[in-house]
Amino acid sequence: MELKNKVAIITGSGAGIGEATAKLFAENGIKVVLNSLSKSALRVANEINNSGGKAIFVQADVSKEDEAKKIVDQTIEKFGELDILFNNAGIVLPGSVDRITIEDWDKTMAVNVRGIYLVSKYAIPHLKNSKGTIINNSSSVAFTGVKNRAAYTASKGAVLSLTRAMAADYIDNGIRVNAICPGTTDTPSLARRLSKFDNPEKARKDFIARQKTGRLGKPEEIAEGVLFLVKNEFTTGASLSIDGGMTM
Repeated sequence: MELKNKVAIITGSGAGIGEATAKLFAENGIKVVLNSLSKSALRVANEINNSGGKAIFVQADVSKEDEAKKIVDQTIEKFGELDILFNNAGIVLPGSVDRITIEDWDKTMAVNVRGIYLVSKYAIPHLKNSKGTIINNSSSVAFTGVKNRAAYTASKGAVLSLTRAMAADYIDNGIRVNAICPGTTDTPSLARRLSKFDNPEKARKDFIARQKTGRLGKPEEIAEGVLFLVKNEFTTGASLSIDGGMTM
């Protein structure tokens, strides 16, 4: 696939996997629309523009319909088309079923699942025109249970199943839909979660131990997988695990 001047939306692109993917896309000539709930992705957009790429920033909450629509509308207003959607925005809230609050359960599902539904809903008419592609960020936990992550695990399992359903629904329109399934990745989000443990150093070692390679993933390594799913035109309905052997 020729990538130069393609247009991509990346939700949750203020740090970590989203930031790394945005920069990798830009290096390959893709025009990038960066989104975040806060203004964190504005910095990334500025860095891309300052290095010769093309990027805009749209601040929006993907779990709210009008704001999800705004991301797509501003993309079309600026660039006139849409070729790639990376549904990356997500949150991780702890708790087993008997301990997580209803509010945290609902918030997890709203961001991690409804957010994908809403942004995709408004992106798909444009992706039909471009015969574009969608990549949804699922997780290795969609295949294997981990402790104290009931809502997150459930949401990522839903993302994986939704990916397959979307792939089936839109294959006749020339739209490919795939999922990336990262293992534990060394991101600012992970650092914030580790800081809440009584012993953050031990918690980090425990997280590392889940990967059979003996280390955490790098955001750039996950981004390379996303780019592969963009480029490989014979892949749809698939899940690409980049997890250091976590689900082996």
